[in-house]
Amino acid sequence: MTPQEKARQLRPIIEKAAKSLTDGDALEAVELFPMWVENAEYKRGERDQYDDKLYRCEQSHTSQAGWEPPNIHALWTEIAKPGEIPVWKQPTMEQDAYMKGDKVHYPLLSSPVYVSNFDNNVWAPDVYGWDLEG
Repeated sequence: MTPQEKARQLRPIIEKAAKSLTDGDALEAVELFPMWVENAEYKRGERDQYDDKLYRCEQSHTSQAGWEPPNIHALWTEIAKPGEIPVWKQPTMEQDAYMKGDKVHYPLLSSPVYVSNFDNNVWAPDVYGWDLEG
């Protein structure tokens, strides 16, 4: 058996084992997760890679063109690196609403950091429910 054949044989085993990784560990090995593809069945909780980033499926669905993970926040949530503060994105449902203590940059990555002051916050930092950090 060639090394390539052995690698193909091991790939499903590795992907199965990767499911048990914490998000932090998974971010260290994004390559272990399957690539997002069109016309595939996705189950809630699955993690897949897209554009070298790791995403969690938030609703079971069949993928289609235009529903790539960065495009549909109701279906996919990007998994951020521990300690990384993301740019605020408009939540679409309760699964991606911000919780008390969550931090975001708003409106750009170079902008100030805001801290949510209540759970299930769907408001923009310049509207309601956020305090400037510091």
